[in-house]
Amino acid sequence: MKTRGIINAIIGIWFVIAPWMLGFSYDAGATSASIVFGILQVITSLLRANKPGWNSWQNWISLISGLWFVLFPFIYSLTDEVLWSSIILGLMTGLFSLWSLNSKLKLKAVS
Repeated sequence: MKTRGIINAIIGIWFVIAPWMLGFSYDAGATSASIVFGILQVITSLLRANKPGWNSWQNWISLISGLWFVLFPFIYSLTDEVLWSSIILGLMTGLFSLWSLNSKLKLKAVS
């Protein structure tokens, strides 16, 4: 579970620096959206590291961030580099979030 959270946090960091790495920092709207959702992704990914299940709001926010990253390049009409990076990493984020939503902590029975 922690591994998924750390990977999603790294993906969030990527989206914070992506405007400069992929060359779309000229678009203020796309840059702002990438930074805001990237930071949101980092925070929620680290907060949800030990919180599996459907009642974890952090998992839901992370899932929404992943879906946003899939739609993001289409909304801002960005280049193919940004398109594929965003789609692949957004799908990874969404899948890891769904995996965490479906996970349950295994607790040892105390007798």
